[in-house]
Amino acid sequence: MLDIKFIREHADLVQKSANDKGYTVDIATLLQLDDERRDLQKQVEALREQRNAISAKMKGGRPDQELIDQGKQLKIELAERENYLKSTEEKVDAILKNVPNITFDDVPLGGEEDSVEIKAYGEHKTGAKDHLDYAVSRGWVDFERGAKVAGAKFYYLKGDLALLENAVTQFALNYVTKQGFTFMTVPHMVNMRTAEGAGFAPKGEGSNEYVVEGEDLTLIGTAEMPLTGYHADEILDEKDLPLLYTGYSPCYRKEAGAYGKHTRGLFRVHQFNKLEMYAFCLPEQSKEIHEKILSIEEALWQQIGISYHVVNIAAGDLGAPAAKKYDIEYWSPVDETYRELTSCSNCTDYQARGLNIRVRRADGSIESVHTLNGTAVSLARSLVVILENFQNEDGSLTVPEVLRPYMGGRERI
Repeated sequence: MLDIKFIREHADLVQKSANDKGYTVDIATLLQLDDERRDLQKQVEALREQRNAISAKMKGGRPDQELIDQGKQLKIELAERENYLKSTEEKVDAILKNVPNITFDDVPLGGEEDSVEIKAYGEHKTGAKDHLDYAVSRGWVDFERGAKVAGAKFYYLKGDLALLENAVTQFALNYVTKQGFTFMTVPHMVNMRTAEGAGFAPKGEGSNEYVVEGEDLTLIGTAEMPLTGYHADEILDEKDLPLLYTGYSPCYRKEAGAYGKHTRGLFRVHQFNKLEMYAFCLPEQSKEIHEKILSIEEALWQQIGISYHVVNIAAGDLGAPAAKKYDIEYWSPVDETYRELTSCSNCTDYQARGLNIRVRRADGSIESVHTLNGTAVSLARSLVVILENFQNEDGSLTVPEVLRPYMGGRERI
């Protein structure tokens, strides 16, 4: 979440940024409630001081009736003011949680269609067979039995395609760890505080998360959630930053709001595996690290041999935590258009404030860290890309050269 002090000092900027992102929040009402909260806090503190003073006078002897009556009246007034304060704080927090991060100046305005291409790589291929038809014809994927045991958009990967997913994972993991990221496995569930602090709303309208009934838990939609919570309520040392992690996990998503988007086959499913990059850093490091994460994503797909472009995502398509986000979209030879592949976001101090993650500077001062995240490989979607780009006329699939060491040296499957 944003710092309330920052909001007070930059109210117009925060309101404009929320409007640009498409969020309905009233900053003026928030600040009015915050003024009431601060005034009530002063009243409560004054009443507590009076209570303590009366308690001190009552010690060491029999207090007179007037003092007793004052104490009783003060107790009633204090309880009343504390209730008002609690109610006002809850109202402030409820609005504050819905205030999105402000965007950087170079973020385009508008919705998804207003995002801006900033670079492109590779040549456009055409004429491939649809990935689902191709995979089914090879006996590599089974959505029918997936639906039988779990429902629509669940699936089984079989044989060489399952091995290929593992190969992509191992290749990406080896490359990312060589770039300085520490490999972590993560919990597949997080509590609501962690989810909300990371900028997700499991119980909100149109939520994408699966909530565990009767428990303070939700299944993760990305390893970003538990990775964000890893340093919750900690004060990190300046000398240790940046901290770079890469987390591997399954991801569970309802895909609420996916109506009208490309959902064919493995492209958009309820469960898939993903290798996520994550960084905790100093505020002055975050823009550079954002570019580093993007460069790693690009390098992975260049080595595999995929054509793509990089898009600077428009404000209206950013989501609450991100101040800026890049998407890599691959060129689909089947659809002859660009399709989403990976993304990486700079969330500045938004997530860190939500989970109280701070850094102690060399001079002893303490401030919030910045956090960033980026997809190394989203495995189901990665398989779509490879199936579309490496199929042969004889029905076989060429294994990308960088993946062959993880496929027992096989060149075709």
